[in-house]
Amino acid sequence: MTGDLSRFSINQMTVKQLSMPELADACGRLGIVNVGLWREPVQTYGLEATAKLVRDAGLTVTTLCRGGFFTAIDAGERAAALDDNRRAVDEAATLGTDTLVLVSGGLPAGSKDLHGARERIADALAVLGPYAQERGVKLAIEPLHPMYASDRCVVSTLTQALDLAERFPAHQVGVTVDTYHIWWDDNAPAQIARAGASGRIHTFQLADWTTPLPEGVLNGRGQIGDGAIDMREWQGYVEAAGYTGAIEVELFNDELWARDGREVLAETAARFVEHTA
Repeated sequence: MTGDLSRFSINQMTVKQLSMPELADACGRLGIVNVGLWREPVQTYGLEATAKLVRDAGLTVTTLCRGGFFTAIDAGERAAALDDNRRAVDEAATLGTDTLVLVSGGLPAGSKDLHGARERIADALAVLGPYAQERGVKLAIEPLHPMYASDRCVVSTLTQALDLAERFPAHQVGVTVDTYHIWWDDNAPAQIARAGASGRIHTFQLADWTTPLPEGVLNGRGQIGDGAIDMREWQGYVEAAGYTGAIEVELFNDELWARDGREVLAETAARFVEHTA
């Protein structure tokens, strides 16, 4: 296809209906050179097999999703989460990506203590940051829209994410900037500049905000260009802050998943060219 796709990265979740070999083949046919992978399909296909597949296809793995879920109160559950995140770091290193995206976790059942949940995230990062650094992997805290705070992620803004990340060296912990989750926040542009000043923008992701949201909310990320977000505006913010890396498109969308995955991939690449600088 025409247009510059050198910075475009297709997050695997956008076309989750494609198998790992189908994704690699479709990327090759379209001239896509970057992919963001998810742990579950990687594990299904096999970690070493996936690493070989992407290498042989000439693909760069921009991120691995996801680690996190650090907010449990029970000590055994916290230890299990740390073990799982160590595995996630190891998987990222094997796949050749330097970025593990973190979704931090929601409130434990019966708890209303947001502050305590966020402090448990910091406790986990203190353990995982050095472990990841030793393996050449950076942790990227992703703030999620506040509608997910109770059950999925108590980190809702870039301000909160950076307040956590800045307790640790930038080469250990930074942030994910995802348009879907932060576009509504008037403070976000200044926080992007703050993140850039300390080298903490570890990945940049695009998804559009379309309404009405679907039942269940989670799978409502719109195809870029279909909603309310000015993608070039947000690209401008991250680039002014010094970010020059890949730009992932990560869409959770039942309608897209019901379509032919190769068609969705081609459409997404075309929308990327149309709506980014």
